[in-house]
Amino acid sequence: MKGRRQLKIRELVSTRDIETQEELAGLLREAGFEVTQATVSRDIKEMQLVKVPLEDGRYKYALPAGQPKTGSLGKLRRMLDDNFVGIDHTENLIVMKCLPGTANAVAALIDQLDWPEIMGTVSGDDTILIIIRRKEDTGRIAERFAGLLS
Repeated sequence: MKGRRQLKIRELVSTRDIETQEELAGLLREAGFEVTQATVSRDIKEMQLVKVPLEDGRYKYALPAGQPKTGSLGKLRRMLDDNFVGIDHTENLIVMKCLPGTANAVAALIDQLDWPEIMGTVSGDDTILIIIRRKEDTGRIAERFAGLLS
């Protein structure tokens, strides 16, 4: 649960101007996470979030600059081991099936990989659409994902 919550925090601070811990806690609750301000405070500390200035002089939470993404592949392997159901592909699209409620977290980890062949992901509750830049790479990338499974 902590891992999924922190993935959501990463997503939120990357896409919104969040100024306070209370605001972040409220957004997490809206997303279905049961959190307290103390939990959010610990997450902020563990994730080493920083406050950066906005153009109007206010401050928002942000990920630290140059944060390494090397742990993403290991996290993705663990998530796939626990939640992977299946994978198929056609042309430049890969469809990955996961256990219900886990596709968003898996997709976020895929996006963090920064594999140049992957344009992006779209996720639902249990399905991820992975968009590959060139159809010639699709089969190889699908096999790479399958190879991550134990």
